[in-house]
Amino acid sequence: MKRHYYISDDLDDLEIVERDLESAGVTTPQIHVLSEDDSGVELHHLHNVEAVLKKDVVHGTELGAVVGAIGAVAILLLAWLSGLTETYTWVPAIFLAVIVLGFCTWEGGLIGIQEPHVDFRRFQGDLEQGKHILFVDVDTEQEGLLHNVVTSHPKLVGAGEGDSTPGWVVGAQKKWTRFMQLAP
Repeated sequence: MKRHYYISDDLDDLEIVERDLESAGVTTPQIHVLSEDDSGVELHHLHNVEAVLKKDVVHGTELGAVVGAIGAVAILLLAWLSGLTETYTWVPAIFLAVIVLGFCTWEGGLIGIQEPHVDFRRFQGDLEQGKHILFVDVDTEQEGLLHNVVTSHPKLVGAGEGDSTPGWVVGAQKKWTRFMQLAP
């Protein structure tokens, strides 16, 4: 799958674009709108990006976990090389290593929540100007459908491509939506 980004300043047009994409065969979990105007996106029934995903929490947590793992290994290695484990036991060193790992992971998440998502940083200027970012994750077979819909909406400005949500996640979202529609 590939992600295509488009910039627009018209939520009414984006609502029509989303409807056109869905009628062409692109499912709702493949279409997202990133905007500072969450209420406007909600009012137009657009598929908004979740607030937590607008921030770099996941990426920051991952980086914090890597730093914490390095710190934990360093603590265990230092305890072993210094002979501390023979004098006492491994328990204090393991306990400290777990605490360092947990603290670094937590701190990474806190740092990440203060930053825009790594994939959306390039759009910060546009978002601050009140524009909206439409991004669509499509398979190779859907590229032509997307192109046809986008060319019929001149207000959309292409803003590049990027890595998409993994196909299995989109598939799971489709199945979940179908399940929720069938549930009483």
